Amino acid sequence: MHATDWIQFALFLGLLTLITKPLGLYLMQVLDANGRTWLDPVIRPAEKLTYKLLGIDPQREQGWKQYTFAILALSLVGVVFTYAILRLQGVLSWNPQGLPGLSNHLAFNTAVSFTTNTNWQSYGGEATMSYFAQMVGLTFHNFVSAAAGIAIAAALVRGIARSSVKTLGNFWVDLTRITYYLLLPTCSVFAIFLVSQGMIQNFDAYTKATTLEGAVQVIAQGPMASQVAIKMLGTNGGGFMNANASHPFENPTPLSNFVQMLSIFSIGSALTYYLGRMVKNQAHGWAVWAAMMLLFIGGVLVCAHFEAAGNPIHQQLGIDAADGNMEGKEVRFGIFNSSLFATITTAASCGAVNSMHDSFTAIGGLVPLFMIELGEVVIGGVGAGLYGMLIFVILAVFIAGLMVGRTPEYLGKKIQAKEVKLAMLTLLVLTLSILGFTAWASVSEWGVAGLNNAGPHGFSEMLYAYSSATGNNGSAFAGLTANTPWYNTTLGFAMLIGRFLMIVPIMALAGSLGAKQASPPSAGTFPVHGATFTFLLIGIVLLIGALNFLPALALGPIVEHFLTLKGDLF
Repeated sequence: MHATDWIQFALFLGLLTLITKPLGLYLMQVLDANGRTWLDPVIRPAEKLTYKLLGIDPQREQGWKQYTFAILALSLVGVVFTYAILRLQGVLSWNPQGLPGLSNHLAFNTAVSFTTNTNWQSYGGEATMSYFAQMVGLTFHNFVSAAAGIAIAAALVRGIARSSVKTLGNFWVDLTRITYYLLLPTCSVFAIFLVSQGMIQNFDAYTKATTLEGAVQVIAQGPMASQVAIKMLGTNGGGFMNANASHPFENPTPLSNFVQMLSIFSIGSALTYYLGRMVKNQAHGWAVWAAMMLLFIGGVLVCAHFEAAGNPIHQQLGIDAADGNMEGKEVRFGIFNSSLFATITTAASCGAVNSMHDSFTAIGGLVPLFMIELGEVVIGGVGAGLYGMLIFVILAVFIAGLMVGRTPEYLGKKIQAKEVKLAMLTLLVLTLSILGFTAWASVSEWGVAGLNNAGPHGFSEMLYAYSSATGNNGSAFAGLTANTPWYNTTLGFAMLIGRFLMIVPIMALAGSLGAKQASPPSAGTFPVHGATFTFLLIGIVLLIGALNFLPALALGPIVEHFLTLKGDLF
């Protein structure tokens, strides 16, 4: 890493730290049904009108079952709504290129993908999606799925913070307020900034240009800035263009690249401060944040180191090691910015990319893969990162309690068999989906038919695909041809499992914790703040991640690394 890389990394960490508290305080106001913000004079009338039209009583809270049912019902309607738009794309408006409707399996995969906040794309956006499908069918979900994730995190935090209650808030109120007061205003400002950097925002037909060689090149147009803003802030991922954030229209300048990376982490980071304020233990919120940041820093340094070291086979051919591994990377961003972006987008459940992860070195590619498999709890997606990390927090205090021979407690509430079972269920379901689908694909004709690489790298491509789908990330190794009936269908089911079979036990956990009576801390209470707790939490995250996925990683990127050192290619 050069001095400029260290300066940029320090600037990124510093700015992220600075915005965590003020944005967390703002979230306190947004996630309170009676909260007041500086936007009230403008937005409050629209909020009240929304409640009136939908028949919502903002003062009526829901139990965990009602809250969960509302999420599932909205998601079901979203899948059907988007599937219909994608199938009928050819006859709908805002389609200057005359693009046809999608096939049934691709429409299913895409509808599920955007509903679950995954934004996996088995297609090239500019060659497949009309402006109407992009804005109405897909961007709509970028707001709703992100807001739903934040709402779930808020419900879980309320369950932890409250005592002897049966309600966790009102999902429809949370969804409305998050969208109106947080996502829409910030995305509007962000989109204007992106346009100022050179990102396009129009409804023009694609432009034909003649190159210096005399060939005709088709240059895609469209409403990109508005979609990029919410895909980053909402950690949705996906791209208007097939090349995603490596395309100059989606990421025109180094400044836009930096701000996009910062935006991916901003809301997830602020939610840790919200946690601390809600449970009246700000040190706990910062301890959770510190655990996330230490894991993130470690991931960035490992990824950047191996990418800067380059491919040993290239070095055997006489290529200077100082040049590093520039394969699949934009010269505009270089190795460090590519490594930083890759780690951020997989630590969060974003999935946007400014380089091709398939072209990373074996260990450089292992980092984003492992970040996903940890459950994307390292800051994580908006809401999803926090409630995923809180699962590990519960397991950490449970293990700590067993070590000292006392009943485990978390912020005054006893952690008993029910809570541990629900926490483990979320982790085991994700593990079973990732490893089960990967194993199936690796021994089936339809699975190996989509590979562009043999050996361990090909296995890594399949493992990454199902990790990304189940983890609701959306990025890919890109060496996998996924637009087939089998891959579109199985990846779609993996996305559904990763989203909803995690949400249900988490909401049940929130309901269980909310019903418990909190007791004051005693001499034997394990403190959930400070360095001891932070490192215990990191250890639990890494231990569970290693136990679940190390055998699969050994068959993929780890063995590929050692074979590459020997000079073998795949």
